[in-house]
Amino acid sequence: MSMALPQVSSPSAGPLAVRWRAYRAEHPKVRIRDAARSLGVSEAELVATGIGETATRLHAAQWGDVIKALPAVGAVMALTRNDDCVHERHGTYGEVSVNGPMGLVLGEDIDLRLFLNRWRYGFAVREATAHGERRSLQFFDGTGQALHKVYATEHTDTAAFDALVGRFTATGASADLTIEAPEAAPVSRPDSAIDVAGLRDTWSKLEDTHDFFGMLRRFGVERTQALRLAGREFAEPLRPSCARRTLEIAAERQVQIMVFVGNPGCIQIHTGTVTNLKAVGPWFNVLDPLFNLHLREDKIDRAWIVHKPTRDGAVTSIELFDAGNNLIAQLFGKRKPGLPELPSWREIVTAVRAAEAL
Repeated sequence: MSMALPQVSSPSAGPLAVRWRAYRAEHPKVRIRDAARSLGVSEAELVATGIGETATRLHAAQWGDVIKALPAVGAVMALTRNDDCVHERHGTYGEVSVNGPMGLVLGEDIDLRLFLNRWRYGFAVREATAHGERRSLQFFDGTGQALHKVYATEHTDTAAFDALVGRFTATGASADLTIEAPEAAPVSRPDSAIDVAGLRDTWSKLEDTHDFFGMLRRFGVERTQALRLAGREFAEPLRPSCARRTLEIAAERQVQIMVFVGNPGCIQIHTGTVTNLKAVGPWFNVLDPLFNLHLREDKIDRAWIVHKPTRDGAVTSIELFDAGNNLIAQLFGKRKPGLPELPSWREIVTAVRAAEAL
């Protein structure tokens, strides 16, 4: 039987709003996620201090309907991140489907997998910037962690954006949030408790990449533990520097790749080429017109080439993890169900293996 998470009440909006204002005055270029960490609160709590001025709270029971309404606003920028990687994609929300807690956004531009049972708080936000007012929709989980954000751009239908906000505004909304304590990190079972032979046999018979998570759950094995135990037939360890090398080769050869970045509430996918690469401090960046990626290279603790059999042939990914075994990002070659993996992507993997294998 699952136990309820402990709850801690947020500070009242007044004192926190004062602290937040003072902190921004002292650190005018600070990003809100970093400010929240410094102030010992969640990002959602800082956003909520602006209710009535810079933020409008959205109705919590209608996240799927909000996403279904987004195609009408036209071109936007979708942002999904975790602690170590930010994924930004310009375009329109195309085909949207919601089935209970699961949502899908499918399109050439914006491609999302949504886990709406994790979404707790949502806001429409107005921010003053050096380039004028920036408007967005921002969604958070019960711990106040940002799951997904949608930014209006110069190509957005502002009237439709306003209508969406008006339709989903929560009446009588308070700035006080009830923030859950983060879930404890799962404890890996001892290697000796894992049926490695059964794991390897099941892995060898996979028919769809989406069956991989179910396999891990069936054998009670943590993801990096499975990669380590399965052997090089299925997973090959790489140096953390493989991420930059993979992106550089893909850019040089203009091979279409897929870049997956996610958190507990959303996975966002870019499919296409990458071109303009730039390192800035610890961040390695893709700075293309429609796609930006910001990756903290120094937070990559381990990486793997992962092989998964499917009914369409083998699918190969490069997967990046932090020191806590959290998945930072995955890189694939462009593919769709029914089509084999790109030979040009396999050539990239071969080159990366030659240079970065452990």
